[in-house]
Amino acid sequence: MAAGDRKTNRWLKAALLAGAAMCAIVSASALPAQAQSPDIGAMEPKLPEDAKLLLAANELVYNNDSDKVIARGAVQINYGGYKLVARQVEYDQKTGRLRAVGNIELIEPTGNRVYGDEMDLSDDFANGFINALRIETTDLTKLAATSGERVNGEELILNHAVYTACTPCATNPTHRSLWEIKAERVVQNGRTHTIRLEKARFEMFGKPIAYIPVLEMPDYTVKRKTGFLFPKFGYAQKLGLGITTPYYFAIAPDMDATFSPTVLTRQGFLAEVEFRKRFHNGLVTLRAAGIDQWNPNAFDPNTSDREEDGFRGMVASEGQFKINPRWAFGWDVMLQGDNNFSRTYELDGLKDRIHTNQGYLTGLGRRNSFDLRAFYFDVQDADPDSKLERQQAIAQTLDHEYIVPQSVLGGELSITTNITNVQRDLADSYGLGDLNPNNNRFSGLEGGMTRLTSELEWKRQFIVPGGLVLTPLLAARGDLYRLDMIDPGEAYGGTYTTDDHATRTMLTAGLEARYPILATTENSTHLFEPIAQIYARPDEDFAGGLPNEDSQSFVFDATNIFERDKFSGFDRVEGGTRANLGMRYTGTFDNGFRLRSIVGQSFHLGGVNSFASNDLVNAGANSGLETDASDYVGMAGIDLPNGLSIASSARLDKDDLSLRRSDTSLRFDGARFETEITYTRIAAQPSYGLAKNASEIQTAAAFKFRDYWSVFGSLTYDINNQNLTRNGVGFSYDDRDTVFSIVYEQTRDKSNSTANDWSIGARLMFRTLGDISVGDTTLTGFE
Repeated sequence: MAAGDRKTNRWLKAALLAGAAMCAIVSASALPAQAQSPDIGAMEPKLPEDAKLLLAANELVYNNDSDKVIARGAVQINYGGYKLVARQVEYDQKTGRLRAVGNIELIEPTGNRVYGDEMDLSDDFANGFINALRIETTDLTKLAATSGERVNGEELILNHAVYTACTPCATNPTHRSLWEIKAERVVQNGRTHTIRLEKARFEMFGKPIAYIPVLEMPDYTVKRKTGFLFPKFGYAQKLGLGITTPYYFAIAPDMDATFSPTVLTRQGFLAEVEFRKRFHNGLVTLRAAGIDQWNPNAFDPNTSDREEDGFRGMVASEGQFKINPRWAFGWDVMLQGDNNFSRTYELDGLKDRIHTNQGYLTGLGRRNSFDLRAFYFDVQDADPDSKLERQQAIAQTLDHEYIVPQSVLGGELSITTNITNVQRDLADSYGLGDLNPNNNRFSGLEGGMTRLTSELEWKRQFIVPGGLVLTPLLAARGDLYRLDMIDPGEAYGGTYTTDDHATRTMLTAGLEARYPILATTENSTHLFEPIAQIYARPDEDFAGGLPNEDSQSFVFDATNIFERDKFSGFDRVEGGTRANLGMRYTGTFDNGFRLRSIVGQSFHLGGVNSFASNDLVNAGANSGLETDASDYVGMAGIDLPNGLSIASSARLDKDDLSLRRSDTSLRFDGARFETEITYTRIAAQPSYGLAKNASEIQTAAAFKFRDYWSVFGSLTYDINNQNLTRNGVGFSYDDRDTVFSIVYEQTRDKSNSTANDWSIGARLMFRTLGDISVGDTTLTGFE
């Protein structure tokens, strides 16, 4: 029935609000979880002003003699999103006490549920108790206590409480969590915003493993508090056992810091500090770390780790700012005293072999994009002379792309602009030895270069009767160079311009024709799409005679056969008239099978073939495009409904169909077993510097042998050199509440870029409590 009487409304609302107030005990149940809404702990829940109250009960009694209102039998009260169920609810208007008994269940708007056998509260919610308390939160944590009580309006006390997290219980109510916390008393103080556990113990597998007489921590309303964090552990071959005890400083609402001292049994005391400052539109992070090495002799001879026998350290900073929803700027920089400190001591986020220092300004509009960046590449290796780092360019780039919003002659017009400036301290060159003793390769020349590139492209699509799709294309490009690089000299077999400036232009007229053919059967659909392209253009200016900084990586395969310019960057531009022919196919079957493939060949029809023109790195050599008729390229894949998928791409010699390059991968995703195997084979490319065939297998697999238990491993094997370059194995338990994993990984690094040949990592995580790590548990080959 709907209650319309003012007095009835008063006690019914009191019933709901009292029950909702008991949800404040849920906040105490959060214990370390700290995942509840800040409003839950309020003395009076926030309810909508226009909320309507509904009551259902088998019997409603007004006792005027005792001044009590009693609802009996399957009582249900709904008000403002709160729902209260009990066998009986009684309100004493003289004493202002509300009492509910019998299978009490309270559901609050957030979804948290509170259960009990008996509840008694004052109508001002300052005092009260509930017996046989059980709480289930929406984040799948549970708490039970023999009783809970509110005292003086500021303390919530749970007696003989048990807390745990149980995500699997959502689908398997019989599941029992591996761990739980038990305490004789849990006291939340609303004035000091603390939770105190008295005579607490932590249990795993039903056995106590830790006893804590008294533990006090901030409650859920305190988002940050100065104090110690969970310790971290690590072990590495040359560093020994490491124990880190982080200490957190809550400096201000917008500032905090973490000091992380680490004791390493073989190298001494490593200090690390991180400071964070938040602004209204961004965040700045400052980091510093240092160590005075105890035992440099533990590292390999002739390495920077061995020679740095004093203090080693680094400073780093990262910033991210939003100017407005479309524009942002930031930076990520690191400066270290030697070239391998951060990698050797495995500093989080700074241990990659090449750390890219950069600053950037980016903008993104509906039809245009802007990206301005400056780069410095910090090569972390064990070379005391830092030769590789000195060979890296200091670079600045600007990229802008604009698509004209209005149609131009019925088609789309786009403008692409790139500005690149590089400066290098030391030439990056290598010889080919007996393969070509008089023709070295130069990945970068000593000195500086600036290039401005701008390109206009227009294209329009026509669909002619019969379904033929025609796309004509026109493009015009211009390049302006400032050159201040040292001539490669006689070691370079090609022709290099000695001018201090140069200009380059390229005009292109192209046409693409596609004829999609759709074939359907009773249980499948097939799409065949023959494709033909032709691009007419003049020869490439200064082919091979200009620096090549961003077009060095080039692989001709099925993914780029239909590209207008197949070079990967702006420093090289494809010239001469060329045609591309091929076929795409996609097949879909009702039983879940999917097929896909691309095959094709490219033909140089006139002018100078850019891929046959020697440049500083000979990017087109042995690519399969250096002849008038290219090699054949193709890829094919099949996806099976049982989780098995196979994909392969290949390049076959145009004359004898011999295999020039192939990449084949097999992947299986099952309920208990998953694996991926990738085989790569590259035929010898003597003109490019690859003296002999190269073959490699990479594989990773994981097997779930019981619920939540898995074993996994990965390896990388160099077939030609018969060398296992990397391998690792591990096992884990993961039920989403408890995660335990241990990993062993070994790396055979011929470049000596890593100080440690092997490492062991372990992790133990309890959801809502914390995470303890020993080293890195990320195994190469697994995402």
